[in-house]
Amino acid sequence: MATRSKPGHTRDISRRQLLKEGGAVAGALSAVVTPFAIARAAKPARIAAPYGVQCGDVLHDRAVLWSYADHEARMWVELADNDAFRNARRGRGPVASPDTGMTARLDVQGLTPGRAHVYRIWFESLDGGRHDSAPRHGRFVTPTADTSAATARPVRFLWSGDVAGQGWGINPELGGMRIFDTMRRLAPDFFIHCGDSIYADNPIEPEVTLPDGVVWRNRVTPAKQAVAQTLDEFRGNYRYNLLDDNLRAFNAQVPMYAQWDDHEVVNNWYPGELLDDDRYDEKSVDVLAARAHRAFAEYMPVRFGPRGRLYQSFSCGPHLEIFRLDMRSFRGPNSANLQSRSSAATAFLGSEQLAWLKTALRRSRARWKIIAADMPIGLVVRDGDHFEAVANADHGAPLGRELEVADLLAFVRRHDIRNLVWLTADVHYTAAHHYHPDRAAFQDFLPFYEFVSGPLNAGTFGPNELDRSFGPEVLYQKAPADGEMNLPPSAGMQFFGQVDVSSDGQQLTVTLRDVAGVALFTRILDAD
Repeated sequence: MATRSKPGHTRDISRRQLLKEGGAVAGALSAVVTPFAIARAAKPARIAAPYGVQCGDVLHDRAVLWSYADHEARMWVELADNDAFRNARRGRGPVASPDTGMTARLDVQGLTPGRAHVYRIWFESLDGGRHDSAPRHGRFVTPTADTSAATARPVRFLWSGDVAGQGWGINPELGGMRIFDTMRRLAPDFFIHCGDSIYADNPIEPEVTLPDGVVWRNRVTPAKQAVAQTLDEFRGNYRYNLLDDNLRAFNAQVPMYAQWDDHEVVNNWYPGELLDDDRYDEKSVDVLAARAHRAFAEYMPVRFGPRGRLYQSFSCGPHLEIFRLDMRSFRGPNSANLQSRSSAATAFLGSEQLAWLKTALRRSRARWKIIAADMPIGLVVRDGDHFEAVANADHGAPLGRELEVADLLAFVRRHDIRNLVWLTADVHYTAAHHYHPDRAAFQDFLPFYEFVSGPLNAGTFGPNELDRSFGPEVLYQKAPADGEMNLPPSAGMQFFGQVDVSSDGQQLTVTLRDVAGVALFTRILDAD
């Protein structure tokens, strides 16, 4: 793909404008549809939905809608194309109960492609009384299903990861997790959450004294005062994050495609691991991961595929497709990562997921193919004497987990799959990398870009060493100065990435931004 750089630009299209342009909502929910009773909102609220609403895994005709009730209650959802909810359509959802962590979701179907939707969720008392909750509102846009360029519009989305890590939680004195407000104001069509949506292994203390003597003050809850081991403790980590006003407002306006990584369970985990950590009574990571996976499924607006798989692809119009990976569930043990032959021990995606990805990429008709990765390819991420990610710091021909990546990259070249861009977080700083075979020990691949951005509200680290096996070059990076690490969010080094795809699909623009929304780096990619 050809590239050039220029200053970043901002598209100021409000959600209200999108609604005016969207037209009426045709089609119906998969549930029973009835007119909306406006008087319902005026009823006394005995049930509360304190954590707002979320929307996720949006397709051209369906979306997952989520909320939480503080008492056992029935979920109801209404959808419309106007803020007054005229001619709204209603869907009856499941019951929020202790078995679901008091959460409820409805996978609404039959939506009209390419339209803006507003929705509201409320909960109905199960005791027959008139004690329903007040409605909580949200909005999203379904991508068009038409593959013709004539119906395409510009698409904007954001990505990042890492929330409430390294002891940095919600600080009310600083306005909470301000980066979510910054991102919301950019009016993205959706957000890719690259993982570490919670830090189940990082307790949060009420106060942290910074090197300059300033005291960082966290909001605290019982669930965040120790590492998570029980199902309810994992659930409590999600509830903690949702106490933040900025995050709840962001969730209500920006649909999400969510991944998970290590800190949803425990740092650097892999299947079959036994912990050597005195903080844990439960030493089996498989047991902890099963509980953590259930909490993730309850509290994030995700739709799982066959056999509960998280990896899936999402068409976002005629020019864009997102390929969501799961780099955690199918990996082999962390090791020296120097094996010369592929095996279960060198797995990172795993054979089934890798085969799916190859097929999905080859079948895709989208001009731009975005790989949403939990972890970076070329950055060296260590786990003691072993390695946590793909790279092994050997710099030579692919070994260990690099074999799987080499296999994928060679497949992409063999089938001439163009305009592939990798997006990730994980390493707690922001960077732009370009990979080229002319610089690489392994050369059987097409040049590609990898963009890194995070954290959202966690400690800032880095920069990491780059392994030269696939020929990466640092185009830009922003990380702490030498000798600094675990900088708090108040240091201003919290990051996210923005992607804008032109209406004709000829250009994809990537902008790396900080917590204030300042554009740090912009790269325009021209489609091959």
